[in-house]
Amino acid sequence: MATANATALVMEARGLVKRYGHVTALDHSDFELRSGEILAVIGDNGAGKSTLIKALSGALVPDEGEIRLDGQVVHFRTPMDARRAGIETVYQDLAVAPALSIAENLFLGRELRRAGVLGSVFRMLDKKRMREDSTSHMRELRIEIGSTGQAVETLSGGQRQGVAVARSAAFARHVVIMDEPTAALGVKQSSMVLDLIRRVRDRGLSVVLISHDMPHVFEIADRIHVARLGKRIAVLNPPKISMSDTVALMTGALTPDQIPPDALA
Repeated sequence: MATANATALVMEARGLVKRYGHVTALDHSDFELRSGEILAVIGDNGAGKSTLIKALSGALVPDEGEIRLDGQVVHFRTPMDARRAGIETVYQDLAVAPALSIAENLFLGRELRRAGVLGSVFRMLDKKRMREDSTSHMRELRIEIGSTGQAVETLSGGQRQGVAVARSAAFARHVVIMDEPTAALGVKQSSMVLDLIRRVRDRGLSVVLISHDMPHVFEIADRIHVARLGKRIAVLNPPKISMSDTVALMTGALTPDQIPPDALA
């Protein structure tokens, strides 16, 4: 695992609150993401982890609290705001267009236009450059595919996940958020995606990994953010705590003061 710089926070949140009527999904929740780390976010159903991630990715606006990116307060009103700030999200449903090619999916919504009047007036796409750039991105992340011109619907589940991750890594400048990236994959494809996440981290991006798969979390995470009842109750150092104690903390069978101090990150 990479050794993240403990003093450099690429993203943080303080006191986030989100209410839906009488239900409080986030209850003054905090969050810290270090530069160049994989931070796993875990929690039982109703823990608030999905709401937290939606707030960080611009999918919802918190009622209270603040979010900082590189130390500066940011106000995301839409996911596009977060994308403009260099934050990309890979959702569980991947949000790929199966009938389109790999290259078309990588540049979906961010298509490159041809130079001169062909692009500015006639709005013609620079398909050659998009294919070349897509091939470069896929090669850099060592995603094995035949051609970036083939339709995504012809790919395996792991390869489709690779396309979604490559799209995010290509445009992210700060953070890539991944929501259950191995949930529907077999053992071999899951291993491929975990390697891909490491390569994204090794490129200097910080990765937020939301996952229910505890073996995967312990295999890949530099730190583990534990959410419970809308709050962050602990941040753990995986080598210093067992998987069973982590699950017990997540479910409330253990409290943070029962965790050894060196297990807290």
